[in-house]
Amino acid sequence: MNNRRLIIPPVSLPVLVIISVLFLLVFMLFSSIVMAAFGKLGMPPGVAYALFVFALVGSFINIPIAEETSYEPVLRVREVRFLGIPYPVPFFDWAERKVIIAVNVGGALVPLSITLYEILRMLYFGRFGLLFNTVLAVTIAALFSHAVARPVRGLGIAMPVFLPPLMAVLLGWVFGDGNPNVVAYISGTLGVLIGADLMNWNKIKNLGAPMVSIGGAGTFDGIFLAGIIAVLLV
Repeated sequence: MNNRRLIIPPVSLPVLVIISVLFLLVFMLFSSIVMAAFGKLGMPPGVAYALFVFALVGSFINIPIAEETSYEPVLRVREVRFLGIPYPVPFFDWAERKVIIAVNVGGALVPLSITLYEILRMLYFGRFGLLFNTVLAVTIAALFSHAVARPVRGLGIAMPVFLPPLMAVLLGWVFGDGNPNVVAYISGTLGVLIGADLMNWNKIKNLGAPMVSIGGAGTFDGIFLAGIIAVLLV
């Protein structure tokens, strides 16, 4: 007879209701913040909401784009017999480690699609001066993001959450040319992508993580947040 029992901590119905209401309120607050940021970029409410849904659902989807191989020293033990007596002898060997590099749909591809849309709008309306300023702002943001980003073994590329958006806000004010929101968003998004991820590409394979996802924390990743926070602060 099996006497095993699954013990679940008791949670009363009022507590479950409170937790559900708090989760709903946080979700509505976050969605309204994101849609407000998209609205400041000139997107209709329907498009803004669709992008928010794509970012939320896409945060669970990682698309592998590359596989890197690295070799690292490991300590092994082999058995050596002397006069019939076994002795463990440690020695160093090389172990192969593979790292899968992926792109997160919600945390990277959605922000990149918005960035591409804004760049195409500049080209369509002939805002070449604004485009030049945007490229300059992205360059500065990328160098700044690369300076503050730190490779963390076993995790990936880590960086302070609020520093890139603050830099993007400053760049939007300086290079905005009448449209600081767009400059802040593009420099915040591409600055993190280029400076933190692409410029550290050669270090990713040595971090010891089985998979590193660009935008891998979904909607809360630095690429997504940098653009959203930057637009809201301008």
